[in-house]
Amino acid sequence: MRRTILTTVSLTVLAAALSGVSGTAQAADLGVYTKAPAPVVDTWSPWMIRVRALAVLPDSNGSSVNVIGAPALSSPNSSLSFSDQVVPELDISYFFSKNLAAELILGVTRHSITGTGAIDGLAIGKTTLLPPTLMIQYHFTDFGAFKPYIGVGVNYTTAFNTKAANAGGAISTTGLGIGDSFGAAAQIGFDYMIDRHWGFNVDAKRLWVRPEYSAMLNGPGGIPVVGTAHIDPWLVGVGITYRF
Repeated sequence: MRRTILTTVSLTVLAAALSGVSGTAQAADLGVYTKAPAPVVDTWSPWMIRVRALAVLPDSNGSSVNVIGAPALSSPNSSLSFSDQVVPELDISYFFSKNLAAELILGVTRHSITGTGAIDGLAIGKTTLLPPTLMIQYHFTDFGAFKPYIGVGVNYTTAFNTKAANAGGAISTTGLGIGDSFGAAAQIGFDYMIDRHWGFNVDAKRLWVRPEYSAMLNGPGGIPVVGTAHIDPWLVGVGITYRF
């Protein structure tokens, strides 16, 4: 009797299992499936901003100086020097694709200007430069969190708050004026992304900034000075990246 009960139970369990398999097969034949997982949403954003501490290092030895009527004080015997600066910088990037981007670079620098060569040590004055720069960049995306890039572009530099030194002594400078200029720009750098949004940035740029300038030596009615200032700064920065 016990064997008959066990046999009956076993047959019942086997029948239930075969019925489940048959039901699943029939459901598959009828096109009935479990709910598919939700699709992964691409959260890629085209916007990025960076804030950097920027060292501005002018390379101004090629500046020309033309002291009217005084060739001994003029180029190639003399040139200009613009002081180095460390300033904050903000840039805003828009990615047209994951590789191609446009970047607008914003910053303001203030420089002291002195003479070199035959006018070595002569205080010329001070000026503030605003050089907004637009770059077109190519970003390499095959290195994981390390994302190097290169860029080329153009800058428009305007000078304001320009003041002559008006220093006393044998020679003094007055009436300093510096014009605006267009120039090329080149760039290389990288972002190292800590997560999807935040990263660390290192960047180096070269701007070609060559405005015309004019001044007077020894005050109004003195000796006119004209020339081209080859400011041409290297911009070396480190900062923080935020990707929206």
